[in-house]
Amino acid sequence: MEKLLKLNSGLLLLGALLAAVVSLFLFGWLAEEMLEGDTQKFDMSVRNAVHQHAAPALTRVMQAFSFLGSVGTVSVLCVVILGAFLYFHRSRLAALLGITMVGMGALDEALKLAFRRPRPVAFFGPTPNSYSFPSGHAFGSVCFYGVLAAILATRVRGTAAKWSVWTVAILLMAMIGFSRIYLGVHYPSDVIAGYCAGAVWVAAVGLLDRILLARSDNAMNDRKNIQLDDSRVV
Repeated sequence: MEKLLKLNSGLLLLGALLAAVVSLFLFGWLAEEMLEGDTQKFDMSVRNAVHQHAAPALTRVMQAFSFLGSVGTVSVLCVVILGAFLYFHRSRLAALLGITMVGMGALDEALKLAFRRPRPVAFFGPTPNSYSFPSGHAFGSVCFYGVLAAILATRVRGTAAKWSVWTVAILLMAMIGFSRIYLGVHYPSDVIAGYCAGAVWVAAVGLLDRILLARSDNAMNDRKNIQLDDSRVV
């Protein structure tokens, strides 16, 4: 049973790494295409197609989803969840989420300053002052809601419950990204790049967590073996 769990864990880690590699290459390709202006036709076509279906009620829904991915909302939720993790003595989970979100903020700002892509004119509301590529909402939603989904999915019982957690998280992340296109504050390529950046960063943090956990387990096993040997000597 233990070997099966380790095999499943290894396969999941391999799948996550492969997804991260694909995301990294896709991000690099999008960045190159964007800098050369080759994404402009695609971006404008999607923007115009989405805007044709705009309606007051739909706009309010999209604003709500955008709010769920905003810096303020994610920051407040993150602080609350970090506090809960620490209260229940889940320091490892708190560190995992904290490092993910702090790193995401720094990377998002660095990437925006590196590419300096101007924002499109917003369809609804004021145009944000920050740069456009990649989408911080898409980046942050993958890091925050994606990591939360991973934490919850490993702790709920039953395949249906695990699928439910991931389904809700993926739909939420998708709607947050789509809301930014609908509201006109990002180009579609910005949102796709944000998802890619989030996937790469989450995979990197997850891999580091796995490595540190494996080292911790090995050190614990070594101590147990030493204690066992000492007891035999005595």
